[in-house]
This record gives sequence, C-alpha cells and structure tokens, in this order.
Amino acid sequence: MLDDNEIHPLFAGAPTTTSFKKLRKRLIRQTREAIEAYGMIERGARWLVCLSGGKDSYTLLAILTELQWRGLLPVEILACNLDQGQPGFPSSVLPEFLERMKVPHRIEYQDTYSIVTDKVPSTKTYCALCSRLRRGNLYRIAREEGCSAVVLGHHRDDILETFFLNLFHGGKLAAMPPKLVNDKGDLFVYRPLAHVAEVDCEKFAAAMKYPIIPCDLCGSQDGLQRQQIKRLLDGWETNSPGRRQVIFKALTNGNPSHLLDPAMFDFAGLRRNSIKPAEKPKNP
Repeated sequence: MLDDNEIHPLFAGAPTTTSFKKLRKRLIRQTREAIEAYGMIERGARWLVCLSGGKDSYTLLAILTELQWRGLLPVEILACNLDQGQPGFPSSVLPEFLERMKVPHRIEYQDTYSIVTDKVPSTKTYCALCSRLRRGNLYRIAREEGCSAVVLGHHRDDILETFFLNLFHGGKLAAMPPKLVNDKGDLFVYRPLAHVAEVDCEKFAAAMKYPIIPCDLCGSQDGLQRQQIKRLLDGWETNSPGRRQVIFKALTNGNPSHLLDPAMFDFAGLRRNSIKPAEKPKNP
C-alpha cells in the first residue's frame, strides 16, 4: 500500500536506505493496527496530538500525519505543545519546527513548574503532579479547540513498564489503556503507538534528525521506579530476546477464569457440567 517513492513533506530529507523504509512501514503498520483494533477513528473528528519534543511524540506526529495524508486516517490533526515553564526549556524549538513543516498547531504556556516545585519537596520526584497538571491543561485546550480526543505518544514499552509498576508497587493487574474516556466523560484519550517498540521510535527520530528536547530539564528523573522497571526489562530482553513482545502479547490475551478476581469472573456461580467440552473434529 505504501509507495517507496512517495512520502509526506514532513519527511523531507528522510533516509532512502532499505532499513529506514522497513522501519517506517513497520511503524505505519503497527499504528494502523492499534487504531483499528481499539476503535479510535471517528470520521471527521479533530485530534489534539500532544508534542513534548521527545522522540516518541515526534514519531507519533509523523506517522499520524502520513496516515492522514494517505487518506487512511480521516480526522483533523492539531499538534499541541504545552510549555510548562521548566528552566532551560528551549521554547522556540517546537514552534519553529511546526511552522517549517506547515503542521497546524497550538503552543500554550502555563507555568506549572512553579506550582510543582512549591508543592513537592525537593527530595521527591515531580513527575506525578507535573503529569496531572499537564493533563488538565491538555483537556482544557482540547475543549477550546473543539477536539474529541487527546492523543499521546506512549508506546509498547511505556505500557509494559506501567503494568509492572502496578504489579510490583500497586498490587493490581493494570496497564496503560490504548483508549479511555476522561473522568468528565467528554474526551477520549488515545495511544496509537501502543503496539510500537520504544527502540523503533528512537531509531526513527534519530534517522529524521528531529530536534529532541530532553525530559530531564527539571532534574527529577534519577532513581524513579519506572527506570528500575526499565532496567529489569532490559535485562530480561538481553537474556531472552523478544521477551518484551511476549509479555505484551499476554496483556492482549487475558483469561479472567484463570486469575483470582471474583469481580471479573463468577467463581461462586460456577457449577459442574456448566461448561461444555470442546467438540472433537469429525472424521472426514
């Protein structure tokens, strides 16, 4: 379906190597799979695509824009960056990039950094409160812009890390859903990169030479539990290549009757002879 000789203007100067073409096709295929599998498309809808300046959000914007350009994503895209006032944040990078690429966008400034540093002790990580404040502002912007969905760049590895964080520290089986409705019930939250590996986002953004903005401007990233989980997964992947994908597949293949949650499966109501044995195939 994808012609190697055609590419969205956003990809001007993209590598012409076979490896890059395969990577691009894989990203497009996996993103389409997630969009279709989780029912994200409302024809004619408007999406607020959140752009932080990291490798994941650049990849998200590029792939969604190409799908839209090819007529495979019948929605309107509005890129949005929320400048949260972190010291050293290069505020001109994203506006200049989006203008140069002719991508419709909105840049919003809200000094949530000062709120976070005032509320959170310097010995604690800022991420949780920073994320809540960011999400609240993005919901507001989406409503102001007439968008039906806030679209985030979380990928497969983010989902796996969240699963193990909940498992080890929260005592529950829960991951990061690819599609949800916000608490007010008026907006969708989509994660179209749910099937995409982090390493592919990294390779893609590096190959495209996107102006990456690091997520360590606030200096609170060291020692996070998520980083510990990432290192654990890295170790498993090193010893057993493909382990991440196997675990991810398990998240798509749940079996409530083989877990222990009576709210998910009616163990009390289970009766002998209530389940019919599978029929044996008839002889030809």
